[in-house]
Amino acid sequence: MTEHGLLTEDQDYVGFVRSIERSTGINLADYKEAQMKRRLTTLRNKKGYSTFEAFYDAMMKDKPLFHEFLDRMTINVSEFWRNPNRWEILKEKILPSIAEQNPGTLKLWSAACSTGEEPYTLAMILAEKKLLNRARITASDIDEGALQKAKEGMYLERSLKDVPQEVASRYFTEEGALYRFSDSLKKEIVFQKQNLLTDRFETGFDLIVCRNVMIYFTEDAKHKLYMKFAASLKPGGFLFVGSTEQIFNPGQYGLESNETFFYRKL
Repeated sequence: MTEHGLLTEDQDYVGFVRSIERSTGINLADYKEAQMKRRLTTLRNKKGYSTFEAFYDAMMKDKPLFHEFLDRMTINVSEFWRNPNRWEILKEKILPSIAEQNPGTLKLWSAACSTGEEPYTLAMILAEKKLLNRARITASDIDEGALQKAKEGMYLERSLKDVPQEVASRYFTEEGALYRFSDSLKKEIVFQKQNLLTDRFETGFDLIVCRNVMIYFTEDAKHKLYMKFAASLKPGGFLFVGSTEQIFNPGQYGLESNETFFYRKL
């Protein structure tokens, strides 16, 4: 407190972080503080609150505002086939390798799936490789609002800009200004809410896709997550990360670099 009994700006934010963790289990301290604080301050000011304390009180009474906070916190920016050359490697090299070493059901997980573009890209590629009937795909995110959008499967045209034209024509239907994703592929994916940092993971995955998420976490949080992901993969399984998320010492997690941004469990 200051001498006037008011919280300083830092105390206000620290109190907000504690309140969020207490009420939701989300620990904002696991995210890089400067960029998280900047993003949330922008949202708070936009909504007309001068302190994080007041913003928190409002969020607890206003579910849409809370979902907007989650959306800002998790940066739900995604698109289909993001970094197309990496998905091409998945399609032509990684998936055939996985399918060859495992003749049974393929267990795949899109972690921090946002509004669904990533698991749906995975489903399209599996369908193109005639592997979808052997696959079990789980997709998870901490943001219920993002998961709801994923389940609806309606997207703006710009989200499809990297999808090969012949693939887009097979799996999307134009409806006004939006494009609807194929119901037959949608039903192959199980969406669920999950906090990557606190929840337990299933095991025995052949492939875990977690891209463009780690960049927001502290080094300590990243280390814990890579340990958890590695433990969830079966030997020979792959972790597929984003284009700015290279693991510099994969051996400490029992992983080895395979193709660029693909890591194989030893």
